[in-house]
Amino acid sequence: MKIDEIQIRVRYGETDQMGVVYHGNYALYLEMGRIEWLRKLGISYKSMEENGVMLPVVSLSINYKKSAVYDDVINVKTQLKKTPTAKIEFEYEISNEKGDVLTVASTTLVFIDMKTNRPIKAPQYILDAIKK
Repeated sequence: MKIDEIQIRVRYGETDQMGVVYHGNYALYLEMGRIEWLRKLGISYKSMEENGVMLPVVSLSINYKKSAVYDDVINVKTQLKKTPTAKIEFEYEISNEKGDVLTVASTTLVFIDMKTNRPIKAPQYILDAIKK
């Protein structure tokens, strides 16, 4: 399935007193990877929400292998796991400049109609963009 990669430089404020990235910040890195993955398909969260669709995370799994530290440039690889239905699933790998795998993760998000607050099928424009 479609893969995208982004680079992020670890900022001082994302680390603890030892200079190691605080574990909760990895969820933000995954979100950044996911947003850019969608953006490169021509889809933005903002436009989805303006069209009445939100995409909340319903499941998050992170397996930490090694630590990222202040000023590292990390690579976030985001991959679609399978064709979306009412949910969309991603797998991630975060590595450092040396190529060491720091983290592997997965998320599941659900397409929600903002008016009814109920799950819906993936919008056709998303399915079309993935097929291109």
